[in-house]
Amino acid sequence: MLSLIRIRNYAVIDEVELEFNQGLSVMTGETGAGKSILVDALGLALGDRADASAVRQGTDRAEISVLFDCDTDHPASAWLREQGLDQDDCCLIRRLISTEGRSRAFVNSHPVTLQDLKTLGDFLVNIHGQHAHQSLRSSTAQREILDFHGNHSELSKSVAEKFGAWQILERDLERRRRGGEDREAQLELLRFQVQELERLGLADGELSELESERNRLANADRLAGGLTTALGRIYEDETGSAYELTAGAGRELQELAELDPELKPSAQMLAEAEIQLREAAADIARYRDRLEFDPQRLEWLETRLATIADLARKHKVASSALVDLKGQLESRIEEIDAGAESLELLTERAERACREYFDVAELLSQARTAAAATLAEQVSAQLRQLGLPHGRFRAALSPKPPERADANGIDHIELQVTLNPGQDFGPISKVASGGELSRVSLALEVIAAGATSVPTLVFDEVDSGIGGGVAEIVGRRLREIASDRQVLCVTHLAQVASQGQHHFRVSKLTDGEHSRTNVRALGADERIEELSRMLGGIEITDTTRAHAEEMIGRAGQ
Repeated sequence: MLSLIRIRNYAVIDEVELEFNQGLSVMTGETGAGKSILVDALGLALGDRADASAVRQGTDRAEISVLFDCDTDHPASAWLREQGLDQDDCCLIRRLISTEGRSRAFVNSHPVTLQDLKTLGDFLVNIHGQHAHQSLRSSTAQREILDFHGNHSELSKSVAEKFGAWQILERDLERRRRGGEDREAQLELLRFQVQELERLGLADGELSELESERNRLANADRLAGGLTTALGRIYEDETGSAYELTAGAGRELQELAELDPELKPSAQMLAEAEIQLREAAADIARYRDRLEFDPQRLEWLETRLATIADLARKHKVASSALVDLKGQLESRIEEIDAGAESLELLTERAERACREYFDVAELLSQARTAAAATLAEQVSAQLRQLGLPHGRFRAALSPKPPERADANGIDHIELQVTLNPGQDFGPISKVASGGELSRVSLALEVIAAGATSVPTLVFDEVDSGIGGGVAEIVGRRLREIASDRQVLCVTHLAQVASQGQHHFRVSKLTDGEHSRTNVRALGADERIEELSRMLGGIEITDTTRAHAEEMIGRAGQ
C-alpha cells in the first residue's frame, strides 16, 4: 500500500507531503490546479522517463519520494529480497532529476536503474489514464486478465511446465546434434559450481533463521526500549501496572464473592488473568535480559546473507533455491559421467514432450475461448453503465505459429473495444482515448478484480466526458474496488468525489509572479464545502451544502 508521497521542486509544486490510507482516496481541485501532476510525479517515481522540464523553475533539482508498506505477502517483497533491496516491511523509492535532465533513482537507499524502477513499479501500482505507466497496454496483463477470469491458473501452470520440459529436451537434443558440447569443460564447470555451494554450506531452513536473527540484532535497541515500556505497563509499575490493577480488582471481587457466590466465576477469571500477566511479564523480562546488541555478530550475518545473495544472483535463482541446486548439479554430473542416453531415445523423448505440450496448450486455448465470451459480455455491460452506451468489448484470440509457441500457450490475446456506432473493433490502446481507456480499465477491474496482485490502483480522468447518474455509478465502482485494495482517483465530479473515504484538495496559489500547487487533506466540513464548489453555481448556498452533505451520507451507506 502507498503510505506516503513527498514531492519537492517538481513542475509547479514547491513542496508537498501526503499520507495515504487503505480504501478510496479522491483528489479534486479547480481546472489547472495541477491535480494530474501528482499522478505524473508518482509515475516518475515508478520509472517513467523525465527531462529537465520536470524541475521547478529557479531550483537545481526535483525530488520525488514514495513510501510503500510491504509485508512478506506483498507482491514486491520477493523481488526486493532477490535483489538484496529489502528493508523491514517497507519500500522507499527516491527519484532525483537535475536541471541538466539527468536522473538518479534509489530503492531503500540503494542506487537502482530505471528498468529496476519499472520492474518494481509493476508490483506496486497500476496507473489507469493517459499515461505511459499503465499495465493494461501490455500483452502480459491482457493475457492475465483473461486467464484469471476463466480460472485457468492450474491449466496455465501445466502448460508452462510442459513447455519447460520440452525445451530442456530440445536444447539437449540440439547440443547432441551439433556435437559441440565440450563434455570435460561442462563437467569442470559443474564441479566448480558444486564446490562453491559446498563451501557456502547453506543448510535447509538456515536462510530464514539468518534473516530473523539479522532483523533482531539490527533492531535490538528498538526491541529493548519497547520491551521495557511494555514490561512497565504490564508488571513493573507499582502504582498503575496492569498486574497491580488486576490483582487489586481480584482481591476486591474475591471479598465480594463471599457476600454473593455468583461473583466467584468472575473472581476466578481475574485470578487466572493475574497469573497470566505475571507469567507474561516473566517471559518478557527473560527475553529482554538476554537481548543484547552484538555488532560483530550482526556484521557476520550481513556478510553471510550478502554471500548467499551474490551466489544466488550468479546462478539466477532465488536464495532459498540454493539448498536444492547442489543436488541438481550433482545429478547432472552423474548423468554426464554415466553417459548420455542415445540420440534416438532423446529424440523420442523430445517428440513426446512436444506432443504433451501442444495437447495441454490446446485445452488451455479452448478454455480461453469460452472465458473470452463471458468476459466480453460482462465487460460490455459495465461499459454501457459507465457512460459508453455503444461500447463493446472482446478478447480476441488468434493462433500463434507453432514455432512461436511458448510457456504462455499457443494463443495471441488482444483486448479490443469499439466505442462508437459503425466503428470496428480495435486494440484498446489505439481505439480508446485517455478518459475512455480509464473507464475500460475500470470495467475490467470490476469484472476481473484481483486479476493481478497489484495492491494500489490510480485512476486519472476516469470520469472524463461523463456526468449525472453515470458519474455516480463510476464512483460506486471505484469504491467497490477499494474494498480490498487501495484506490486513488483524480476527479472533477462531485458524484465521484462523494464516494471517497479520504479527500484531498489540490489548489494553485500565486503571489502575482510565481505560482505553486498546494495539496491538503480535507476534514468533514471542508469536504462539504469542496463538494458544494464542484456542484457548481455562482455562489454556494445552504441548499448546495445540504445536497453535498446528502451525497456524502448516501455514499457512506
